[in-house]
Amino acid sequence: MEYENLKRPELMAPAGDMISLRAALDSGANAVYFGIVSMNMRANAKNFAVEDLPVVANLCHEYKAKAYLALNTIIFDHEVELAENLVNKAKEAGIDGIICWDFSVVELALKYKMKVLLSTQMSVANAHSIAFLYKNFGIRRFVLARECTLEEIASIRTNLKKLLGEESSKIEIEVFAHGAMCVSVSGRCFMSQFAFNESANRGECRQPCRREYLIKDIREGKEFLIGQDYVMSPKDLCSLPFLEKLLDVGADSLKIEGRGRSAEYVSVVTKAYRDFIDFYMENRRKDDFFERLEPLRKELLEKVDSVFHRGFSEGFFFGRQISEWSGGNGSKASHRKTHVGVVTNFFKRVSVAEIKVEGRDFKVGDELMFQGQTTGVKTLKVLSIEENEKAVDIARKGSVVGVKLSEIVRENDQVFMIVPVEEVKHLKQN
Repeated sequence: MEYENLKRPELMAPAGDMISLRAALDSGANAVYFGIVSMNMRANAKNFAVEDLPVVANLCHEYKAKAYLALNTIIFDHEVELAENLVNKAKEAGIDGIICWDFSVVELALKYKMKVLLSTQMSVANAHSIAFLYKNFGIRRFVLARECTLEEIASIRTNLKKLLGEESSKIEIEVFAHGAMCVSVSGRCFMSQFAFNESANRGECRQPCRREYLIKDIREGKEFLIGQDYVMSPKDLCSLPFLEKLLDVGADSLKIEGRGRSAEYVSVVTKAYRDFIDFYMENRRKDDFFERLEPLRKELLEKVDSVFHRGFSEGFFFGRQISEWSGGNGSKASHRKTHVGVVTNFFKRVSVAEIKVEGRDFKVGDELMFQGQTTGVKTLKVLSIEENEKAVDIARKGSVVGVKLSEIVRENDQVFMIVPVEEVKHLKQN
């Protein structure tokens, strides 16, 4: 794609709760997607209540961001009325679109004149499908199947122009850029349903694919422990190593997976992709672009490596490379979050937080992470510490201290430190 025609893509981040929602917006997301307690593919996330819809919409719009409601599970007959109520409430609240793939919800979204974001669950992977759905239903946003390569995305763009002419410019292509991947085609899996009667297609996945298994030979009685490579447990997608290529093929929206993950994951990953996109769009024609790009990429990869992931993969963007698929179970993050305490008061005039230290000690110069419903996620340096009106260098577990900060935090905010994994292991051993 010619640089002159390259559009700045929408960056869409996940929100499993209000803290993550604020974290996403503060980190530069252009759009946020979230679920209501029922009918979304992350039933195990905290999610939001129907009553929260106006709050979510208004907060997103304050940041000039879009709010997208995920109603992307299969819908049974007895749930159609509930689905209609949710779509109607979303319309009334000012939600900007509905992520869905069940045609009953597609029909409802169109009935209430809501924008449809056709979920990756639909496995749309070619221009003819897109053209058909656009011409017959007016759908303009398509979340492509996870199996699409960069070459295939470019081909879809080219063929849409042939099929639709100038109208092809109305089609929006959305792709996943970062986060967990599923062992099944576009996430359609029956393993959890079979083992636990909790369906992945209903957002209830228990992730049995992520576990070790003991395989027994019935004839000889020999047993084998299958777990070292966790062949059913994919690594996480990370497109930062080649993100400029994804931008060049014309993706209109880049989606970060992770409604079930922590607020700091949302904050760190969203900010990393925001920084890369902005740098690329603003500097790609400058003479020193490539000289500056690689140090930035390395810095951003180190940041996303610090939060939860199962190892990183390029997904299917360069083909179906099965040897790079699995990476084992559990987090491969370089850092861990450790609990420090809770904010019991904040004195705005002097910008001092009163903190009850319940977990680990901290000292002047350390960085503390604050998380709260209004605060979102903030990482701030400890400028000074006072205990019993006397300056001290270290806040000890069990104490209540005043901590000078550069920004506002709030009462009841939880306080953490992000530390290297090796330090966490050392603390556990001692």
